[in-house]
Amino acid sequence: MSETVRSLGEAGVLRRIFPRLPAAAGELLGPGDDAAVVAAPDGRVVITTDMMIHGPDFRLAWSSPHDLGWKAAATNLSDIAAMGAVPTALVVAIAAPAETDIGFLEAFADGLRDCCAALAPGCGVVGGDLSVSGTLTIAVTAFGDLEGRDPVLRSGARVGDVVAVSGELGAAGTGLALLFASAPEPDAAAAAALRIEHPRALAAQLTPRPPIADGRAAAIAGATSMLDLSDGLAIDARRIAAASGVGLDLRSDALGDLGPALDGGEDHSLLATFPPGTALPGGFRPLGAVVAGEGVLVDGVPYERPSGWDPYVGWNGAAG
Repeated sequence: MSETVRSLGEAGVLRRIFPRLPAAAGELLGPGDDAAVVAAPDGRVVITTDMMIHGPDFRLAWSSPHDLGWKAAATNLSDIAAMGAVPTALVVAIAAPAETDIGFLEAFADGLRDCCAALAPGCGVVGGDLSVSGTLTIAVTAFGDLEGRDPVLRSGARVGDVVAVSGELGAAGTGLALLFASAPEPDAAAAAALRIEHPRALAAQLTPRPPIADGRAAAIAGATSMLDLSDGLAIDARRIAAASGVGLDLRSDALGDLGPALDGGEDHSLLATFPPGTALPGGFRPLGAVVAGEGVLVDGVPYERPSGWDPYVGWNGAAG
């Protein structure tokens, strides 16, 4: 008989998970007490949180538990990076059905560990919570260190700035479209076949690799604004435009396949603006320019197609 979270109980589950979790370099007191203690040498702490719920946010037939752990970490690490900060610690809460096999949570913990090691060395899990629910629910809170710099906000873009991106555009959205088209039930066998046929798009969707180090690099280089591309380039670029009171004019020749690049989501790439003449750091490449006006333009023409992710509606106004 397999061991489940019900048969092991909370204490038993924690004994199985704790040894698999990554320690944080700034951890002064880790799991085991009522709260963790993490060093904050800057005197300020960057904080973000994100939820993943089975159904609207992921499908177990599409994602392995290791995939889920990886993605839960990556999506929060990218938000910290988008502020120009360095990720330092994660707090992870999971509500799972009582019959969940303990091996599932162990593999999930391995995904958290492997993602932190690959994308944000020194960041670790310092605590969290376990609960029971009929719907698997994952909540992660991430913390970051500004290292003495000011945070990079969405509101700092100025006319004449260069618009640039680090990371992929459209691959994750393409992966999601393939999954919905070929494995809508969802169908685990069909999803497995897609991983073989379209490895890049499926990996971008299920195990994203955001350019975490480039957030710090952008801040050091003088980025005037930045955000994480989680809901699609068009909708997220509009957020910078609205916050800064400007327009963002993107070049079609820099976007590749326009539809997926503009309207796909979950790339978790970093979109930033830099003063003209700045040597773009890391993997950043130019996409366009900040102009007078408002909203998003492509080759000078307003891009007004409804696009992006709304958790209450789905992708591009169509339920997902």
